Amino acid sequence: MNWRQRLGAFIGGFDAGQHHRRLRGFRATRAHVNALIAAAGPDITARARWLVRNNGYAVNAVESWAANTVGDGIKPISKIGDAARKEELQRLWLAWTDEADAEGLTDFYGLQRRAAREVFIAGEVFFRIRMRRASDGLTVPLQLQMLPAEMLPLEQTGVAANGNAIRQGIEFDRIGRRVAYHFLRRHPGDSTDPGLSGELVRVPAAEVIHVIDPVEGGQLRGVSKLAPAIVKLFLLDQYDDAELDRKKVAAMYAMFVTSPAPENPLAPAEDDEVPDGVEISPGQIVRLDPGEDVTVGQPADSGATYEPFQYRTLLQISAALGIPYPYLANDMVKGNFSNSRLALIEFRRRVSAWQHAVMVYQLCRPVYARWMDAAVLSGALTLPRYEANRARLLTADWLPTKWDWVDPLKDANAEIAQIEAGLKSRTQAIAERGYDAEQVDREIAAERERERLLGLDFRRPGSPAQGVAAVRGADGNSDAAAQSDADDTDSTDEAEDRPRPDEDQT
Repeated sequence: MNWRQRLGAFIGGFDAGQHHRRLRGFRATRAHVNALIAAAGPDITARARWLVRNNGYAVNAVESWAANTVGDGIKPISKIGDAARKEELQRLWLAWTDEADAEGLTDFYGLQRRAAREVFIAGEVFFRIRMRRASDGLTVPLQLQMLPAEMLPLEQTGVAANGNAIRQGIEFDRIGRRVAYHFLRRHPGDSTDPGLSGELVRVPAAEVIHVIDPVEGGQLRGVSKLAPAIVKLFLLDQYDDAELDRKKVAAMYAMFVTSPAPENPLAPAEDDEVPDGVEISPGQIVRLDPGEDVTVGQPADSGATYEPFQYRTLLQISAALGIPYPYLANDMVKGNFSNSRLALIEFRRRVSAWQHAVMVYQLCRPVYARWMDAAVLSGALTLPRYEANRARLLTADWLPTKWDWVDPLKDANAEIAQIEAGLKSRTQAIAERGYDAEQVDREIAAERERERLLGLDFRRPGSPAQGVAAVRGADGNSDAAAQSDADDTDSTDEAEDRPRPDEDQT
């Protein structure tokens, strides 16, 4: 016992810092997370990938995480004031998203989903920004190449030729800024790639996007979100396999035949006296020899503790992964509506924080900035005084996929009440659903105009969109006014004098 431990034992105060009998075997490392990742990172990532390939709970957790954090994609809505230029920019962005993947396997929002999966499995992922030639025929000469964590070797630590420090594959300048990444030209585990094994290439940091969710200060590389659950997932899988094998072996024996002992036990048995087994069929009558007895096999049950044990273990795995139990196990039976709603709210709060702190900040905004630079420089997009107003023109709201309502009617009524009470705006409410308020308003106005021309009206009576006259008519206060509002197509002058439904709504 060193002097700190002796002093702690004498002073007392914090049981967590004592070394008495209960904590004698609790020896926590004092190494920094970077040292721990350097030592165990490759094994953790390899085991996490193995579980995702072979364990149903692990792959379900990853898919649930990707579906909730990205869904159909986190999409930008430009805040440029000029409506025409904004519309042009949005159309150009939408066209480019189909060309964003350098491998041509998905679009930009598919890359977001793959990034979410990689960060969950490996703790990090890299994207290399690849500028293209005008002759490549892209809408904007820019693409993204996705690189898994294994492409940046953790053991690459030392001093670069220019004197910069290299730590775990990342090159830093004298004041600690990232200036380059030293990637492998081929994946170390891909034997199908004919490239030179172990060859490194230096890529400037301006061309690399590093998506990572750090858990400690000063952390350089990522840790799999599966790390706290790997042991339990693997052991639970082994336990299930052993239980299945035990049941399978027990079920192979239908019955046992007991024969009397032979007169001479040491005498060798004849071949025809050693039964190979008796096959039975429904309704069969079996004649037994004198002294023989038949016992029907009774395979052992899994026991009353099997399901509770599985449930408690999966709850621990669920807590370690940050995934609600129903999403992990696809078990919707054990939770009631209130519990499920509480778990869903907590999960969505975590997901929302991750979306904006990691996905939007580290991936979406840098890609959007490089895309707009490339679009303006290539002439695909015209924005006057872009260099002087770049920061303002890059401003955009990034809208995730809307959450599905647990109770649509109650949630919608609550939101309408908040809007009417001035607690939130329609713009905010629409943005929370993943849509652009200006685009929604244009669509509503176009629909109202089409309805007016065709003499149609699909709005319910008393709806705010009907206008003041319609609401009064529904209340019985002014039937004439309601009838006049419903027949607005009969008189052009009256239609011009009376406020339009969408204007009255605003």
